[in-house]
Order: sequence, then structure tokens, then C-alpha cells
Amino acid sequence: MFRLLAVLSILSAFTSQNADAAQVITLTQTPCQFIEAENGIDHAITSTSAKDCEAYNRQTQAERLKTAKVLTLKAGTYTFRVKNENVPYELGFWLRDKDYNWKNPLHKLTKTSISGGGLTTGVSQDYEVELKPGEYLYSCPLNPTPDYKLIVE
Repeated sequence: MFRLLAVLSILSAFTSQNADAAQVITLTQTPCQFIEAENGIDHAITSTSAKDCEAYNRQTQAERLKTAKVLTLKAGTYTFRVKNENVPYELGFWLRDKDYNWKNPLHKLTKTSISGGGLTTGVSQDYEVELKPGEYLYSCPLNPTPDYKLIVE
């Protein structure tokens, strides 16, 4: 009986630890885009710098966003695992409230904004964030991508 209680105690501890673990959302960047947001389509864009993406997005962004997949999640803690796949320059990731304004000091205290760089070719990086119900945007300013939508229910 003692062994059974010990096993149940261990199983209970293991289950509660995993229940608190962040869910992983994998996002793959290729030049000028996140593949998952564009319904798994890699547009095979050739880019050697951010300027290439800026020009490409001026021509195609509006049409691409019309059919882009809106990521819908439940409120909770998430790890966004972002990978640089075949982009020959450093990338980053930026997830923020839809109405976030980086120039507003109050937003830095009251709104969600996580970001980071250092994603060289083939490198993945994790960004952990707690998301509350609302509308968010995610993008990469270094590999200019469209602002993709994220809805948290």
C-alpha cells in the first residue's frame, strides 16, 4: 500500500508539472515571410537583405494577408519557437498587442510585447509569453514580414 501511494504521489507531481508547461508554437521564417502564417506556402522569395523584402511586401503584402492564416489560441502560456530557414541574414521575432505603440511608455508597462534577434541561418530561438484574451500581431522587423494576426480567446 505504501508503494502504491508513493507511485501515485510521483505521478501526481509529474502531471501537475506538465500541466503548467508552455505549449510550443513553431514558426518558420524564410525570406520575407512566416510559412505557417501563409498556409504552409513557401513563396521561394530570393532576398539578400531587408530591402528586398520591403520591395516584395510593397507589391504582394495586401493580397497575401487576405488569405493568411489567423493563428487562434486559448489564453495561456506559450513558447514560440522561431526558426531561420535559409535566410542569409540575421532575423528576429516580435509579438505584441495589436494596438501596441513602442513609442508610448505606458504601453511598455501595460501591453504585451516580446521580441528578440540573433536568428542566423538554421538557428531556432524560443520566446515565452503569457497571452490573455485579445488580438495580437507577430512579425519580423529584420526580415520584414507582414504583420500576421493572432487571436487569443
